[in-house]
Amino acid sequence: MILIDRFLSDEQDPKAVEKVLGKLNDMLTSNEELIYMAVQKKPAVNLLPDCIAVSNKRIFYCEPGNFGITMNFKDISWKSIKEVSFKEELFGSKFICVPLHGENIITEYIPKVQARKLYQAAYEQLESFKEQQRQLDLEERRSSTSPVTVNTLPAPEPVQEEEPQAFISQPPVAPVIQIEEPEDETTLKLRKLKSLYDKHLITQEEYEAKKADILDSL
Repeated sequence: MILIDRFLSDEQDPKAVEKVLGKLNDMLTSNEELIYMAVQKKPAVNLLPDCIAVSNKRIFYCEPGNFGITMNFKDISWKSIKEVSFKEELFGSKFICVPLHGENIITEYIPKVQARKLYQAAYEQLESFKEQQRQLDLEERRSSTSPVTVNTLPAPEPVQEEEPQAFISQPPVAPVIQIEEPEDETTLKLRKLKSLYDKHLITQEEYEAKKADILDSL
């Protein structure tokens, strides 16, 4: 059972979170875990807010219907997403999901703090999925590499005046396969941290502190 308290850390609407979690709990697949949830906060009437939930496998879009009686769910898996972003505006922020095919999915009026953490969670999961795919592709390339056949020279014809000499063929030369070494975990963390700083999602103090923590863990 999903605990609701962990999704109320940034002033999310408790009623909306409770209603969505009750439904999502039955929709999660094996080894799937919810990481963060953001709740829309419209500037005027906010009786029926939309919710966005990020899991380690996909993004859920939760929209109330029939005046709040029902809840409509849509989801998009990480393999179908090209990138995610958010844009701060006068009233909250826009969270933007760019799929590999089709139109962008835009949700408005997400509180700025929630939008920032929603983006961080989605970005980390998307990058993690892409890294897993890179590793799988590398393994496939390794397994599909065909061996190189080295042809040996024909044996020389014996000379009449001398005893024929046995020809010893050279053993085939094993092909040299260049394998690209994947980045280690520390390098990936530093690259992701630098990306967050470049996008102005964290301050320089936060960047330097987290960078020091990563380097100290070596």
